[in-house]
Amino acid sequence: MTKPTLAIYGIKDRNCGKYPYFVHDHNLCLMQDGKIIQYLQLERYTRRKYDNRLDLFIEELIDGKTLALPDEFDLVCANDYTGNSFISQSGRLHFEANHQEQLSTQLIPARAYYNDAEGWNGKYLNAFCCPHELAHIFSCVPFYGTFKENSLLVSFDGASSLGNYSAFLFRNGKISLIENNWTDLGFASKFFNDNKLSFCMLGAKPYEHCSVPGKLMGFASWGKYDMDIENWLKENNYFNFCGKYSGTEILSSIKERFGNVCEEFDTHNQFLQDCAATLQRIFENAVLGKLESLQQKYNCDYLYYGGGCALNIVTNSKIIESGLFKDVFIAPCCNDSGLSIGAAAFLEMEKGNKIQVHSPYLCNVGLSEKNCDVSDSAIKATADLLMKHKIVGICNGIAEAGPRALGNRSLVALADSKELSKKISMEVKKREWYRPVAPIMLLENARKVTGQKISELSRFMLQDFTVKKEYHEKLAGVVHANNTARIQTIANENDNPFMFRLLTYMNKKYGVLALINTSFNAQGEPIVHTKEQAYSSAQRMNLDGIVINGKLEILK
Repeated sequence: MTKPTLAIYGIKDRNCGKYPYFVHDHNLCLMQDGKIIQYLQLERYTRRKYDNRLDLFIEELIDGKTLALPDEFDLVCANDYTGNSFISQSGRLHFEANHQEQLSTQLIPARAYYNDAEGWNGKYLNAFCCPHELAHIFSCVPFYGTFKENSLLVSFDGASSLGNYSAFLFRNGKISLIENNWTDLGFASKFFNDNKLSFCMLGAKPYEHCSVPGKLMGFASWGKYDMDIENWLKENNYFNFCGKYSGTEILSSIKERFGNVCEEFDTHNQFLQDCAATLQRIFENAVLGKLESLQQKYNCDYLYYGGGCALNIVTNSKIIESGLFKDVFIAPCCNDSGLSIGAAAFLEMEKGNKIQVHSPYLCNVGLSEKNCDVSDSAIKATADLLMKHKIVGICNGIAEAGPRALGNRSLVALADSKELSKKISMEVKKREWYRPVAPIMLLENARKVTGQKISELSRFMLQDFTVKKEYHEKLAGVVHANNTARIQTIANENDNPFMFRLLTYMNKKYGVLALINTSFNAQGEPIVHTKEQAYSSAQRMNLDGIVINGKLEILK
């Protein structure tokens, strides 16, 4: 048995403001002998969305035994383009690494010191710095196993260590760097985090930049690609760099080029919907073009894809449909929330440990009850409540890793009603009208309603599918404006015992093909973590019922 690995993504932001600016989604992971023992997304503990203040809370987590940190451990920190240092609030945990001049394919030795609670006695740690890009890529390993031979490893993010795009080869058991820069795909990533047109269309404030990617992707599906709009966007540098343009300038440019098609920024405006669809198409083409050029040169069998841009499910589907690779692997926590998992996996592999394959239900720090007992009576009672067109919150066992609820921290309802879909999204969660909700269904039903091959990505809600027309009525609440649905599949009881039994029962008893599955949180709030938070949110959101660790309570 080797010493456990504590991995941290907690690099200090450049600004200490009310909201995260350059750095977000701090998290930590404790792994030993290839198994994740504890994992936490900080926002679930502090209740501040995208929280970036791990330095203020890690001592509290350790001293309160919330994080079961042993006396002896190795430390690895995922870095960021903003810096390489992590220092806890009182300085008891102190990590520093040299500034990177070029992207490494290895962990970089670093200097770290850990004091006791009094701050007098301490020790140097065996410590390493993990490049942001590699942490993203290695976050795949705990969910799929060690990289397959002859694989392309790609990280595409808003910003990483020394760029926002990088590509590596995995051959003969070794990783080699192909490319790393800010330029090849940088213009496209800015559509989602630093684009004045996107922000104006969605009415987003500068501090809301972390929420723009998901909103823009949903908004884009209401429009159609337009070549004239693409040419106009190119002529204006896509209106990238928020500080460079004003909304008034953009509206004037629209009027000059297209006439009176848009007098104000209104999400119901068809021209703006087409702008969003065009931005999305340009993004897709940029990613696919880059992958095609890499394949022409290196001819890899598999793709491991990480970074925040891997949350763009429409692009993920295009990659799979392209047939460029035998298989595509993306972690459920492919964005910054998975950096500690990736860094921990990297160091554990370097120590000679085989990484176990994990389920996505890993976020367990601070949970007193981690088991979920599933009874036939609870399944039947939950199904009966749902069949009355009620909305039920689920808080079972350990929470999901990553930004998407996968059945353990979900709001569920029947998927056959547009009215119910609008209620759960707009009234209960307070989301914008144009944002879709996703379905969860048995794998066999996903095959039936799509007529398509269903990839492993569907387990993590990382791909969308076109739904066959004959099933639109039965899935009216989850089929989006472009006839697609972001389906999460449940293949067997091992995937999620409660959801598998609930879906199986409702399918056999009532012919229900799917349920709405959206995250258990209101807009601007983190997903609920503890049962106490779940109760509080359920009452505030006026839910009809709540399932806590397999037991249903009817709330009204």
